[in-house]
Amino acid sequence: MDRYEKAFETYRQQNAVEQTGTYISAVRKNEDGDLIAFKTNTGEELDYIQALEAAKSGKLSGVDVFHKYGRDIIRSEPDGIKENNFDNLPEF
Repeated sequence: MDRYEKAFETYRQQNAVEQTGTYISAVRKNEDGDLIAFKTNTGEELDYIQALEAAKSGKLSGVDVFHKYGRDIIRSEPDGIKENNFDNLPEF
């Protein structure tokens, strides 16, 4: 491991955010691969708008809201852990 990889791994370990509370555990995609719905660790199923509102109000852990393409978009927090990225979560 070179010094850059080591520095990033140190950063990732120091800034690891344990998902607590309610978080996204599975996703649903349309035939184009777009995320259209989310399932939480509590079993609740949310359409995109419900998940966006829950994220904005701080009710979802591990989710960022940002403005792009003239609208608000949700994504998994960029924490360096590929396994919890929305595209890598199981589908329901």
